[in-house]
Amino acid sequence: MNTQKFDVVLVGGGIMSATLGTFLKVLNPNLSIQVFERLDAVSQESSNPWNNAGTGHAALCELNYMPDSKDGSLPDPTKAIAINEQFQLSREFWSWAVQQGVLQDPTTFISATPHMTFVRGAKDVDYLSRRFQALKDQPLFAGMEFSTDPDQIRKWAPLLIEGRESTEPIAATRITSGTDVDFGAITKQLFAHLQGLGVNVATSSEVTSVRKQTDGSWNLGIRGAKSVNAKFVFVGAGGWALKLLQKSGIAEAKGYGTFPVGGQWLRTDNPELVAKHKAKVYSQASVGAPPMSVPHLDTRVVNGKASLLFGPYATSNPKFLKNGSILDLPLSLRAANLVPYIAVALGNFGLIKYLVGELLKGKSRKFESLLEFMPTAKQSDWELLNAGQRAQIIKKDAKKGGVLQFGTEIITSADGSISGLLGASPGASTAVYAMLEVLKKSFASEFSEWEPRLRELMPSFGSNPNSNPAAAEATLAATSKALKLN
Repeated sequence: MNTQKFDVVLVGGGIMSATLGTFLKVLNPNLSIQVFERLDAVSQESSNPWNNAGTGHAALCELNYMPDSKDGSLPDPTKAIAINEQFQLSREFWSWAVQQGVLQDPTTFISATPHMTFVRGAKDVDYLSRRFQALKDQPLFAGMEFSTDPDQIRKWAPLLIEGRESTEPIAATRITSGTDVDFGAITKQLFAHLQGLGVNVATSSEVTSVRKQTDGSWNLGIRGAKSVNAKFVFVGAGGWALKLLQKSGIAEAKGYGTFPVGGQWLRTDNPELVAKHKAKVYSQASVGAPPMSVPHLDTRVVNGKASLLFGPYATSNPKFLKNGSILDLPLSLRAANLVPYIAVALGNFGLIKYLVGELLKGKSRKFESLLEFMPTAKQSDWELLNAGQRAQIIKKDAKKGGVLQFGTEIITSADGSISGLLGASPGASTAVYAMLEVLKKSFASEFSEWEPRLRELMPSFGSNPNSNPAAAEATLAATSKALKLN
């Protein structure tokens, strides 16, 4: 039996594979690339617009990227700045792609949407004030505003204030450089471009095995089809990435586990409500809640139509993907990751208690959380929808045995021949940065030659624009113009 051979195989039809495939075709047009997606179309899991909030994560409003200090000093902005700089790479790459015809008109996938943070209670008001002080002079956060005045907050987001009778302190920050992004549209457009360049995107094609060959390449078993061979494999299969990396047998994947957390949204298409709220408004997470469950009331634009989303509400099941299997979690257990799993279970009682509490809530109880954001909300205007499934990282820890990690992590074999991405937030927003890291690790010998070309696509690549006010202003202005965000 002849095995078809490729230079590159991308497993998973999401934004990660689409971005990496685009990079590789730009950098080396002669590479033969094959994509496999187990579902009947690309962009059906985490990249699907209704499976995520569509926030262009730039740490403008998300408090989990900048936790409070323990001593009442200004919170450390380092991580927030890093996330913002990573998102600027995405904006630059999408701008280049629009200008080159790789992506369509930017109004099909991105829209200017102010990002706000809204908090209640003296403690959180004080924290938000200090967070604002730490960020307001950072170049990439220029233009951020802060207010404790209900009348001012009403001007920014009327639905937050209308009907609010409580006398408790409130505060909000607002910055107009935020975005709403349809990552599903970006994914589909990138794959369409790749197909035009001769890349085969095989849907309804599930990769079932990954085996290293004596020559260093990989044979991949495909359900119901012949196996294929690849010099390099990228596993961008969302929650299933761990399963395939485990099957590969690489030492670097040992000790990792996955903690699946699902989500639900309340959604309204009521035009009167939609017209009153144009912002993504984040708040503080409940005690014990995972960062992905931070409540937020968002403008959402999909296929040119605006809606409002509120949530997410955490759900729990053992599936690693929305379209996964209830056996995903038990079948991922290995001798190498059993201790981390147990340590996380024992050390995160607050999280488990939170998830159980969320599971016991019906729509009416969930609606009570919305009323804290929007006092005039009527249950009849909102429907409850299932969102995507997120696979949070569990990894070994020398002191604790295992830790639950909220973020993303790239796992690459020692020889660079296989790489995969685990984790969730900031996820799609920083797909460009993540795939650049894959290039660095897996194409180390070629990467230095590729860097000048990459800087043509993304002028801030390899620099820190936040440390240079002129550079920060320039990149924001250039991408705002190219992406029609002005």
